[in-house]
Amino acid sequence: MFNSKNIKRIILLIITFCILLSVKSFAVVSQTKDFFVNDYAGVLTEETKNYIIQTNAELQQKTGAQIVVVTVKSLEGQSIEEYATELFRKFGIGDSQKNNGVLLLCSTGDRLFRIEVGYGLEGTLTDGKTGRIQDQYIIPYLKNNNYNDGIKNGFSAILGEVSNEYGITLNNVENPEKLNSDSQEEQTLVYVIIGTCLTASTINLVRERKNKIIFSVVYTGIYTLISFLTKNPMMIIGYMFFIVIFVIVILLDGNSKHKGNSGRGGHNNSYRPPYRRDTYRDFSGGGFSSGGFSGGGGSSGGGGSTRGF
Repeated sequence: MFNSKNIKRIILLIITFCILLSVKSFAVVSQTKDFFVNDYAGVLTEETKNYIIQTNAELQQKTGAQIVVVTVKSLEGQSIEEYATELFRKFGIGDSQKNNGVLLLCSTGDRLFRIEVGYGLEGTLTDGKTGRIQDQYIIPYLKNNNYNDGIKNGFSAILGEVSNEYGITLNNVENPEKLNSDSQEEQTLVYVIIGTCLTASTINLVRERKNKIIFSVVYTGIYTLISFLTKNPMMIIGYMFFIVIFVIVILLDGNSKHKGNSGRGGHNNSYRPPYRRDTYRDFSGGGFSSGGFSGGGGSSGGGGSTRGF
């Protein structure tokens, strides 16, 4: 028979077993003997590997900084942020005191790329800058499945930023080629500005027309088509927001005029019709604010950015 002590032990073992099962394990690749290059996806040439290793050796000797490249075929269901953080910790990238390591992680199967930055280089390689480096130097290659040139080009761009931070010159460094002059953040800002102007002009035009519904549907359709043709998620979200504002303003404008027309029967000494006063009161409260729009974005932890391709 089970006594009270045995029952407690069994319960304790069950609880411990459940806790162990609930702990999320991060199965990441191990570092190779080369350390600086870990090409588990098999997408890099020997020339690129040697270039990364040799320049890294000189960079580490002069600054203690390290730029490690890892390619995998799959993240095995993990987010790329979690995977990169665990790799960074497991590999111990960068000097232990300066925390000046950088990780370039590419998952070919998930079609994701991330630049993870150590705390010591966050001032130089900000989230915004690493995002622009991906947009301008890496992702254009990766979209065409040219992993070797994209990773090598992005590595050279990161290498240049780190070298400038420490004021050093490295030998045999290739100049990175910028393929895309505008980053996603810059493109989104342009789209927001254009969308704001178009929406404001459309609202004014609609107010002057009698067939408001047809006119509104046509313009909304044009905006939506343009946003989806650009294939920019931020632009699509922005235009959806503009459309909502657009519809609300039209409804408010119609309601205010309806109320004004219904009150015309009474005595009124004012020169302006009542519905005009309602209209002025509606817009004097500042219904539109540019403060609701913001650009850029960033990743948590040690800093960095993620891009899909």
